[in-house]
Amino acid sequence: MQIDTVLSVQDINKHFGPIRAVNGVSFEVEKGEILGLIGPNGSGKSTLFNCILGQLTPSSGSVRINGTSVAGAQAHELSKMGVGRTFQQLSVFPQMTVIENIIMAGQEHHGTMLTRLFGKSDAGLTGEAEKMIEFFRLGHLRDEKAGSLSYGQQKLLDAAMAFMAGPEIVLLDEPAGGVNLTMLQYLKERLITYNREHGTTFVVIEHNMEFVMSLCTRIIVLAEGAIIAEGTPDEIRSNQQVIDAYLGG
Repeated sequence: MQIDTVLSVQDINKHFGPIRAVNGVSFEVEKGEILGLIGPNGSGKSTLFNCILGQLTPSSGSVRINGTSVAGAQAHELSKMGVGRTFQQLSVFPQMTVIENIIMAGQEHHGTMLTRLFGKSDAGLTGEAEKMIEFFRLGHLRDEKAGSLSYGQQKLLDAAMAFMAGPEIVLLDEPAGGVNLTMLQYLKERLITYNREHGTTFVVIEHNMEFVMSLCTRIIVLAEGAIIAEGTPDEIRSNQQVIDAYLGG
């Protein structure tokens, strides 16, 4: 394994009875890379993501972050290893303000339950939260309740929350879902800028082909639980096997 390999997935299989949701998937992600995982519905993308993140236990295979196995790791343990994520379903707290949401996300990655309960109300994270708000240009919404934001603004907030721990790698689950074109372009620009400025690695599951093709430097295509193609966006666009998988031949 190369020293700059952040994520290594080796021969992951996940079976649900006779159904093979993920079938022998292997790939590596290098530091600073933006990798896209695409495939038609039912191709195994979400199951694979959940195996990587420990929400599902693979039937076989291994997942390593910076060479360390993450088998059985809980979400807070993955966070301490430098792994962040966004969810297909938004994880914002609608009755809390934007700044409170971001601070709450930071608290999840710092200290223990006791320190969160009995320490400073902001755990000393307000300054860092303000920087994240500024980066995502949410300053005008700082004190607005998250539930009053547009869906696209909530997506930006969700991303800001994921980055509060300063992760080395972030797994994004359909970040473009339900976002209008203007906000989508802005979200993409912020992700590219964050990647460039911090060297953060991204792995992105996405159905929006235009979004993923313009964001990612490399793309892996799944179909029926297995990798059928891998390459640059241009290579994937012209791959007949990928075209057949999406269009049904």
